[in-house]
Amino acid sequence: MELTFQNYIINISQNFPLAIISLLILGVVLVNGWTDAPNAIATCVSTRTIRPKNAIIMAAIFNFLGVLVMTIISSTVAETLHSIADFGDNASNALIALCAGMISIVLWAIMAWLFGIPTSESHALIAGVSGAAIAIQKGISGINIEEWKKVIVGLVLSAILGFILGYIVTKAIEKICCNLDRRKTIPFFKKMQIFSGGAMAFMHGAQDGQKFIGIFLLAIELSNGITNSQAISIPFWLMILCSLTMTLGTSIGGYKIIKTVGMKMVKLETYQGASADLASSICLFVSTLFGIPVSTTQVKTTAIMGVGASKRISNVNWKVVKNMFLAWIITFPACGLLGYVTTFIFMKIFV
Repeated sequence: MELTFQNYIINISQNFPLAIISLLILGVVLVNGWTDAPNAIATCVSTRTIRPKNAIIMAAIFNFLGVLVMTIISSTVAETLHSIADFGDNASNALIALCAGMISIVLWAIMAWLFGIPTSESHALIAGVSGAAIAIQKGISGINIEEWKKVIVGLVLSAILGFILGYIVTKAIEKICCNLDRRKTIPFFKKMQIFSGGAMAFMHGAQDGQKFIGIFLLAIELSNGITNSQAISIPFWLMILCSLTMTLGTSIGGYKIIKTVGMKMVKLETYQGASADLASSICLFVSTLFGIPVSTTQVKTTAIMGVGASKRISNVNWKVVKNMFLAWIITFPACGLLGYVTTFIFMKIFV
């Protein structure tokens, strides 16, 4: 099956289930831009280095480049999400379950957004899809244990490495610049923050863009009766489609999350914002190269914690941190259960 854009348009005009699942996945990508992408530019905006509108334009450009460049270099994150769940041999039923999984993710993300909590859309995506697969397979055989091991590694890596790198990068900058006039360093660190914010947006596209591309390809295959595809080939038009949708989400709902991540959790100076973005970008780059799906939200927030703790531990607003950690902890079981129940209901209605 050749995945040209023309063939895809013809396919969705003739295949109603594919049209529905495409809209649902794009809805989840939109919500990702709404809730996750703002983390990439939160520190730039909160330190007043760049205006929100300009930050969104920057995020749009570098999200697109991140999807394109890193997918060409390594598409292993997309491959991981493409094969993380097993929906069985009945492609029609599998597509229904995948639809239910997507709906559960949108519902969960909207609830989180209403409270301004930067929960991880990556966690929700993995949990919702896995819950749907478990429901249709009636057991744990619905998930690919080998791919889930990468998810667990990513959970630990994003939490620990993000914090450590945020701490180390900040300390290193303070050591290098300790004898300099702080006022004279501000222009340099503003430029550095714009650079590191762009790098963070680039890596957000590389990580989250690939995750949705992997699920999108799975949906296209299921709609065409393919249930056992192993190798994937990512078309250029799909990269563009996911990038533009993610950007639209950022432009309509980003500020609430920017306020929570960039303003409430830790009060950052310009060099500290640059440190957080640089540390996050390094962590995401390493994870993407090794095909480990990590949460961009979790990486960014733990890096900011590390930056705040480098001065003194009390600099971090631990009440906000606690709320975010609770959201991360409950996302897997809650969204997984939501995916399971929604799939169960859908199977009763449509099968």
